[in-house]
Amino acid sequence: MSKRRRSAHAGQEPRQRLRDIFVPRPFQGLADEPEWVALRELVPAATAPLRLDPALVAEYGEHEVTLATVLPMAWPALAKPDGRIFLGMQRHVQSGDVSRDLAEALLCALRTEPGGQVAVPALPGPGPRLQDVLVDGPLEITMRDGFQFWLDGGASEDAAVQASLERANASIYPTVRLAAARAAYWCRVPEKAHVRWVLTEEEDTALDALARLAAAGGLGFGEGTRFAGMFRAHGLLVPVWDLPREPEAAQWEAPVAEFAKRFAEALVDPQPLAAAQRRARQGLLGRQITIR
Repeated sequence: MSKRRRSAHAGQEPRQRLRDIFVPRPFQGLADEPEWVALRELVPAATAPLRLDPALVAEYGEHEVTLATVLPMAWPALAKPDGRIFLGMQRHVQSGDVSRDLAEALLCALRTEPGGQVAVPALPGPGPRLQDVLVDGPLEITMRDGFQFWLDGGASEDAAVQASLERANASIYPTVRLAAARAAYWCRVPEKAHVRWVLTEEEDTALDALARLAAAGGLGFGEGTRFAGMFRAHGLLVPVWDLPREPEAAQWEAPVAEFAKRFAEALVDPQPLAAAQRRARQGLLGRQITIR
């Protein structure tokens, strides 16, 4: 192998290693891990303010940073002319560590002149993660019924942004953040409604608790509801329930709260799973899908 080829190959190794490394729980360690997962995978339109680590403030100055589910054309970040920064959660290109990708997008935005286009590498290479660049704390999530915040109430002359805005607004389905349980969201799709809840517990612990409830016939929210299954997203389990389409989100607060209480009690049950509960657990595993 020539020196030129060896040099090129060596330069690619750190990036290739990052592609190969898979971090199953990229938001682990953040105070609101399940909400980060929800904003990444469940919520169509929402924002939340973020606080920069003091070391970054010292290096780049004060910036108002806003986390957004989606940005125009799925951009990873925006640097507004007034110095504000938007960080996009739902983007197409990523490495095996979503936390590293998001941190690199934020750093690239901080290095970009206000109003400039943020250039973010597809594979950022080793470096700081979200846990290193933010002051951690609960997310103050604002649910949105559209993406007009991209334009700050003003018109944009960029035809691509306008077209992206129209497509994004058309794709939104009604979604409500429930108060009955942390990281639980009600949504309405054309034929039905759902509750999707990002659980905070380790997977095996959560599965055991759900199996206890399943064996006792306690997985539903009442008449007309059905436990549809669950998916795994960024290392956490997300149970999904099918609901009648018409009742609004507020009518499901009490049933979700009652289920959350049953689930909490099942979590602390010290007894090993009985035979029926073990069978129920296997049935739950058969209805589980991994999406990330």
